[in-house]
Amino acid sequence: MKNKWNKGHIIDFFELQRGFDLTEDKTEFGQIPVITSSGISYFHNEYKCSSPGVITGRKGKIGKVYFVTENYWPHDTTLFVKNFKNNFPEFVKIFLENLNLEKFDEASSVPTLNRNNIHKLKCLFPPLPEQKAIADMLSTWDEAIETTDRLIQAKEMRFKWLLNDMMSPGSISGEDSIDYPQYTALCKNARKKIKLGDLEGREIKIEKGKSLSRELKIDGEIPVVAGGQTYAYFTNCYTHEMPTVTVSASGAYAGFVWYHNYPIWASDCNILFAIKGITKFLYFSLKAEQHKIYSLQSGGAQPHVYSKDIKSLLIWWPPIEEQQQISETLSFTQQEIDLLKQLLEKYKTQKRGMMQKMLTGQWRIKPEIVKLYEEA
Repeated sequence: MKNKWNKGHIIDFFELQRGFDLTEDKTEFGQIPVITSSGISYFHNEYKCSSPGVITGRKGKIGKVYFVTENYWPHDTTLFVKNFKNNFPEFVKIFLENLNLEKFDEASSVPTLNRNNIHKLKCLFPPLPEQKAIADMLSTWDEAIETTDRLIQAKEMRFKWLLNDMMSPGSISGEDSIDYPQYTALCKNARKKIKLGDLEGREIKIEKGKSLSRELKIDGEIPVVAGGQTYAYFTNCYTHEMPTVTVSASGAYAGFVWYHNYPIWASDCNILFAIKGITKFLYFSLKAEQHKIYSLQSGGAQPHVYSKDIKSLLIWWPPIEEQQQISETLSFTQQEIDLLKQLLEKYKTQKRGMMQKMLTGQWRIKPEIVKLYEEA
């Protein structure tokens, strides 16, 4: 079957064209999606291209490939497939995804994709029936990815409601209110919030991070928590071994609240943990105030969140039994989300692996299956 695959350059199999400019003053509201490099951005009353459409970013955001089944307007920031040259549109979309288009960025500041560079690339294309079979098989993974992604979004929304409801009872009412009998019974008494600083030394501990000297910068498995939302690097020693909460002290993400139930080296951050109480509950209390903590940033080019600012925060600090129950409920929901995210990455990895094998002809679909698509 391999000799049936056609060799050539991309321009031999499909042609890309730059999208069309559409200024705000020329836009008239309608039902036609306008596709920019970020996807569907708004709607217009006129279309430039008939469906189906395969579109990818030309300027700004590069790498994502979009497939539309309705007439559309490809924006100037995109490239769209002008001519499929009798190839299967959904296969062309998969083919472009597998190219990893972001690696062809030729601009230094604003990412830019030149269609001529793509057109010159050498490639192999299977016959049309096999294109359809490959696209159909890979669509199974697309459906699993989309379903899991939607489920994650729904559960994250639910977790946010649950977090706000449990940490600020009465802030959510009606059908969205969370109803857990044990939790509701605990909430009968009014919740009085207290300054975090008033709890310091008695119930919680607040510390400043410690810079890592050059002598201690030895590769290891201990994450170094600094000012970002990801680890700065890894070392072989730690400042804290017990569960802790960190609040980034500087940078664009100053104020980011993070929970660690493993050893860390706390660097450019504030560290909090419970002396009498549940550290995980302290984390949820602060996470419920994430936007407020971000608003504590001060400074110009290099924003900071200082420990004195954190100490001014008001949180609810109930008896340890209530902390335990609420922490367990929220942790269970969070674990569900984490497991779904792992499953999502598994599906994406499986799809990438299959794409690489099937689009290069290393894996072939059985002839009897391909034959089913000859009349399709």
